Amino acid sequence: MHPVLARKGETVLLMGNEAIARGALEAGICLAAAYPGTPSTEIVETLAEVAQYTKTYVEWSVNEKVAFETAYAAAISGVRSLTAMKHVGLNVAADILMSSAYAGVKAGFVIISADDPGHHSSQNEQDNRWYGFISHIPVIEPSSAREAYFYVKEAFKLSERYGHPVILRSTTRISHTRQPILLEEDIPIEKACKGSFERVIERWVLVPGHARKLKSKLMEIWRKIQMETSEPFVKIINPGMKTVVIASGIAYSHVSEVLNLTGLDDKITVVKVNMPVPLPRKPIEEVLSTAEKVLVVEELDPIVEDQVKRISLEIGSTSKIFGKEYVPLNDELSVQAVYDAICKFLGSCSPQRWESIGDIKTDPPIPPRPPVLCPGCPHRSSYYILKTSLNRAGFRNVIYTGDIGCYTLGYQKPFETQMTSFEMGGAIGIGHGLSKVVDELVIAIVGDSTFYHAGIPGVVNLVFNKGRAIPVVLDNSVTAMTGHQPHPGSGYTATGEATAKILPEDVLKAVGFETYVINPLRVKESVATLQKALEEFKKGKNIAIVSRARCALEVMRDARRSRVVLPVYRVDPEKCTACQACVNLAACPALVVDPNTRKPVIVEDLCAGCGLCASICPYKAIQVSNTPSSEWEKLW
Repeated sequence: MHPVLARKGETVLLMGNEAIARGALEAGICLAAAYPGTPSTEIVETLAEVAQYTKTYVEWSVNEKVAFETAYAAAISGVRSLTAMKHVGLNVAADILMSSAYAGVKAGFVIISADDPGHHSSQNEQDNRWYGFISHIPVIEPSSAREAYFYVKEAFKLSERYGHPVILRSTTRISHTRQPILLEEDIPIEKACKGSFERVIERWVLVPGHARKLKSKLMEIWRKIQMETSEPFVKIINPGMKTVVIASGIAYSHVSEVLNLTGLDDKITVVKVNMPVPLPRKPIEEVLSTAEKVLVVEELDPIVEDQVKRISLEIGSTSKIFGKEYVPLNDELSVQAVYDAICKFLGSCSPQRWESIGDIKTDPPIPPRPPVLCPGCPHRSSYYILKTSLNRAGFRNVIYTGDIGCYTLGYQKPFETQMTSFEMGGAIGIGHGLSKVVDELVIAIVGDSTFYHAGIPGVVNLVFNKGRAIPVVLDNSVTAMTGHQPHPGSGYTATGEATAKILPEDVLKAVGFETYVINPLRVKESVATLQKALEEFKKGKNIAIVSRARCALEVMRDARRSRVVLPVYRVDPEKCTACQACVNLAACPALVVDPNTRKPVIVEDLCAGCGLCASICPYKAIQVSNTPSSEWEKLW
C-alpha cells in the first residue's frame, strides 16, 4: 500500500511533496491539476498514484495556466481543488492568478508554488512570496516537511473561511526532505466532488464595471486576513525578551537549530512566521512593543523584513530592526549562514558546538562532472544529424534558439545547438524574432512536452507572420526531464488510462508546415531526409522537423523488464586509428579513452546501443559485439 494511504494514528516517512499530497487528501480535495516541474512534481505524481483509491480526479495539464484554470473551475463550483507548479510556472499562470483573487472561490482552493532557492534545477531563484502582494492572495510557508502536511490543511481552511485562493509556498529543501509524520486524520471517504456553477455574472465576468466592485471587496478581505489571523500562522516563543529573532518558513528551522546549538534558546524571543504575506499584524505589534532589537531571518528577498519595518514605523516603535545586513540575499540558507547572521546581530559569538567536516578529499581527486546527455540519448543523434544536414546543404553560421528541457544540454560542445534558453516555449518566439532581423538561418529547437506547453502559439505566429525559422521538435513521447510524466503525445493520462494521442507533426501540418519526421537512430536515412527538407526550405516553403525516439532511460528500463537484448557496441582496436572522431562528435559518456593507447573504449554497461558512434566512425572500427533481439528497435 502506498504510504500516503496509511490510516490515522500511523507514523509514515514522507517526502515533503508527498506530505502536501496527503494533507490535501485529508482536506478533501476532489481535483488536482499541474504541469510537472522540479521541485514540485511529486505532489501531483503522488496524487495520481493513489487517485483510484481516493476518488480524486488528477491530471497533467499542458501548462501551468491550464492547470490553474482547471483546478480553479472546480473551486468556483464548490469542489475543493489544488494546483501545483514550480516557481517559474506561476509566471505562466500569473494572468488567471490575479483574476482569481478578484472573483474568489466557493470551496477551498490552494495553489502550491515550489520555489528553488539556489537554482538547483531552474533558470532563476525568484521569490514567489511577492506574488502574494501583487495578487492580494495570502502566502503560507511551512518550515519543514511535517509542517507542509499540517499547513496545507490550514491553507484549505483559510481559503474557505474567506472564500479566497491561498498560496502555499514550499522550497526545494522542504519539498524533497523526508520526515516521519504522525497522521492526524483519515482521508475522507465521502467528499463533495460534484459541483454546481452559479451564474453570478457580476462575480465571474471581470469587465471593468464588475472588477471595480470586486477590487473593493478584495481589499476588505485582505485587511481582514492581516488583522484577524495569528496562530497557527504566527507563534511567539519566549515572549517579552529585549532581543528578538523573527524567522519565516525553513529559516525558522535553521534559527531553531542554531539557538539550540549555542544554548541561546531561552534568552531570545523567537517569532515563528508561517504566513509571511500578509504578515499578521497584531502579534508583530505585540513583539515590537517590548523589543530593543530585532533580526529578521528569511530566505531570499526581505518580504517579512519590509513588513516588520513598516509596522514598526506606523506604531512608533523604537526597536532597531535588522535583516539583510546580516542574512544573505541569495541562495539557500544553511545553519552556518544563520549562525553567522545571529553572531553578527548579537555582537558576540558563542563558541560553535559543531565543526564542519570540510571538503572531502579523495585520491585521485574527483574530476569536475558537468551535466551531460545520457548514454544513448536520442537528442545526441538528433543534433549530429541536424548539424551534418545543415552543413551538407550549405548553411553556415546557423543560429540555434533553445528551450527548457534535457536537450538544453545541447548548448555544450560539440553540439552547440542551444544558443538561447529563457523560458518554456521561448525557442520558437525568439527564433521567429531573430529570423526577422538577421541573415543567418535560425533553427528553433523545442522538446515535445514544451511544444504542447507553450510552443504551439509560437508556431502559429511563425506561419501567420511569415517568419523564416525552422522549428525542430525533439519528441521522446514523455516529459522526460521531470520523471517521464505523460503529455498529449503519450497516449495515456496521469492515471494510466488510454487517451487520444496528439502528434506534433499533425499540429504542425495543420498550421501550415511541410513536416518531416525522422528516426534519429537511423542516422544516414535521417540526414538524407533533412537535406531534402532543407532544399524545400530554400525554395521558400515553411518546413518543420520532428525527430522521434523514446528516452533512452525508458528504453533500457523496458529492455530489462521484457528481457529484450539491446545491441552493445565495441571498438575494434585493430581498425581504430585513434582519430577520436567518435569521442569528439558524439561526446557519449559510454566512450572513454584508454590513456595508454589513446584509443576509445566503449563501457558496455553504459552502452544503450543507439549506434551513433558507429555511424560516425570513418574506419568502421565500431561494431555490434553481441546478438541483439530481433525486435529491439521497436522499444525505441
